[in-house]
Order: sequence, then structure tokens, then C-alpha cells
Amino acid sequence: MSDVRFAKSGDVHVAYRVVGDGEVDLVYAQGAATHLEVGWELPAFRRYCERLAEFARVILFDKRGMGMSERVPGATTLEERMDDIRAVMDAVGSERAAIIGESEGGPLAILFAAAHPERTVALILQGGEVRERKDDEWPWGESTVEEFEEYTARIPELWGSGRFFAYIAPSVGDVEWGREWLGRVHVNAATPASWEAFARMAFDIDVRHVVPAINVPTLIVHAVEDRVCHVENARYLARNIVGSRYVELPGGDHVPWFEPDQTLAEIREFLTGTRETRSSDRVLATVLFTDLVGSTARAAELGDRRWSDLVEQHHVAVRRELGRYDGDEIDTAGDGFFATFDGPARAVRCAQAVIEAVHSLGLDVRAGLHTGEVEVADGKVAGIAVNIGARVAAVAGPGEVLVSSTVRDLVAGSGLAFEERGLAELKGVPGGWRLYAVTGST
Repeated sequence: MSDVRFAKSGDVHVAYRVVGDGEVDLVYAQGAATHLEVGWELPAFRRYCERLAEFARVILFDKRGMGMSERVPGATTLEERMDDIRAVMDAVGSERAAIIGESEGGPLAILFAAAHPERTVALILQGGEVRERKDDEWPWGESTVEEFEEYTARIPELWGSGRFFAYIAPSVGDVEWGREWLGRVHVNAATPASWEAFARMAFDIDVRHVVPAINVPTLIVHAVEDRVCHVENARYLARNIVGSRYVELPGGDHVPWFEPDQTLAEIREFLTGTRETRSSDRVLATVLFTDLVGSTARAAELGDRRWSDLVEQHHVAVRRELGRYDGDEIDTAGDGFFATFDGPARAVRCAQAVIEAVHSLGLDVRAGLHTGEVEVADGKVAGIAVNIGARVAAVAGPGEVLVSSTVRDLVAGSGLAFEERGLAELKGVPGGWRLYAVTGST
């Protein structure tokens, strides 16, 4: 069941989601194209918001005309979208909030903070832009008029391709799953025609005359090699917002989701006064490890390019099933996945679904699961339970879901059927472990 709700802003319904219940309200104005549900499917973005939610009540929304919010004719002004922020804040009972402005959401956050200091606790700009148009007066924009017109002419053919993913996250690179996710965000967020109207409006935004009017505490965070929004945008903001704090990060990621630790630490300290990183938690979790069987021989048979394409299809299929069964992807190394679940039955059914999904690609996968106490810290999961899960997967056969006795005992009554595989010695894990293969489910 979706937790997306709708606030009435004039005659328009604006979609929003609330994450966490921290003491500080934090409205997150994202960049240009958003969709609350599709965006949430990206593990890195979801974890970023959840870590913000450790100390804040995070309020996400789709701008009017975008994503899950009501479609409107043409483009909307910054002033209209500023009213949407007020409407969402009113809907969740927030009198005052910190505002994060990311990328194209930066000008919107700047205008709101300047116009409504009585409702703005603080302003945070991460990868925030000042002006998109590039010319002799402002050489740090995203494109010249000629480049912009060339881009808008190609919107219909580019829309849904996700080809700009590597620009927003060069630390990740030009990966198929990244393009696939961004493409789905775009096609669900807007149509090519409505996007062109939005892009033309955004291209004309210039908030230089608004910046000196900001009188709230301001934090500016920007990557020095940002390929979408030139770092001089941030340096301009830092020079012209009195008393602002400016943090220049290494690297070129336009969004902080994939390497979030320093950005999160800066925001936490700015809003709460303490820079402490996420404290480790010990929780009960079911760990799932999957691995492709016979990948070396298959790669030699197909050749590098065809094998690479097949592995990318495998990754898409696995991530689709993790999303269906509410699993959290922790790591992907080579041909395998490591994920966690808060329920062992869902984890087992996800493993079955993964094996079935990749079998249609002509691939065999082995899967291993164990349930135990793990340590969760800064998006990483560790502990002996993780080691056990990995070792269980290593002794599974092709197309087999192998589980520890702990998993088998916890899913009693779930309709899952098992066959005992005997007592096994797991490398690096003391004692013998009784393992069971999943043979069916109802």
C-alpha cells in the first residue's frame, strides 16, 4: 500500500510522502524530474532519505505537473510551486521546516526561504543551481541558447533513455540499471511535450536578485567536479548569502545519494549541532546471497559484449524481484547479490522468484539464506549472520535455494516445503550447520 498522500494547493493536488518522525521538519525539493514511487525504487536514494529521517521528519513531494502530482497545462512558475511547499507543510502540520533545494529545486528553495523566513528554519542547497542559461554574463550555466534549442529538439527521441545517469552520478558510471531507473523516472514524471515546457521555464530562471534577501541559516554543499551544475554556482551562493556555511566536496556526483556520508554529516551537524554518524544498530534480519552458476564458461562461450549484456539483464531481473518482495540491496559484487529482509518467508520467496526470473534468460543462480542478528551502520550490514548466509549460498547447487535450520524453523506455517541436505561444515564458521533445500511453496 502506497504511503503517498495529496495536499490541496489552490485547485491542484500535490503528491507528498513523509519519512521518519525526527524533531526537525525537512522539506526535500528535488531536481527537475521526480516521481515519488519510481524514485523510491532506487536503493541509494531510499537509504539517503531514511538516514536523513534518523534525525528529521523528511517531507518529499512531486512538483505540480510532475510525477504523481496533478497534471497542469504548460509550465508552472516558481511562485506557484512555492505555494505547493506551503500546502504540503500545512497538510502535515508543519509550522516551520528546513528546506533542502537540490539541483533545479535550489531556486525554488531559495525563493521560499527568502519570501517565508517565518516558516523556514534553515536552507540547505546541495548541487543547487543559480542560473541555467550560459552566456558571457554567466559562464557557469548548463547550456547556451543554441545548445538548449538543440537539446529540446531531441527530447522526444531521448525521453526515457536515461542516458544522463552518468552525469548525475559519475562515481557509479554509465550502468544499465542506472539508465533503466532514470528512464522510468522520466517517462512516469512527464511527457516529452510537458517536459519541454518545464525545461523552457527552468532555462529562464535566474535567482541572483533573490539571493541577497535570504536571512535564514544556510548550508551549501557542492561537488567540485559536478558536471550538471558548475561549482561556481555554489561559490556565488556562498559569497552572497550572509553567514552561510559552504562545504566543497571532492568528486563529481551531482546528487549525494551514492556517496552520502559527508553530506549527511554536514546536514546533521547543521540542523542538530552534532556531527555523529549513524549509530550502529543490531537487528534481526534474513540475509540473502545469490550467485550465477557457471559464469566463467558461459562468458567464454558468448564473448565479452554479449556476456556483459546478459549480466546486465540478470541485474535488472534480480532488482525487480527485490523490489517486489521489499528486500534491501546491500551490495553487488561481480555476478552476485547480497540483500536483507525483515521477514524470512519473503526472503525465501524472493530467492525462488529470482531463480525463476533469471532462468528465462538461460542462466542458473544459486541462493543461500540465514536469519540472525546483524549490525547495521551507515548503510552497511555486518556480523556472523552475514558470513553464515554467504557460506550457505556457496554450497547450494544450481537453481537451488538453500537455507539454514534457523530460517526453516522461523517460516513454519508459511506453506514453504523443505528437504534436509544434512549437516555441513561452513568455511570459517564454527560447528556444523544443518541445511535445507526449498522444494516448493503454496
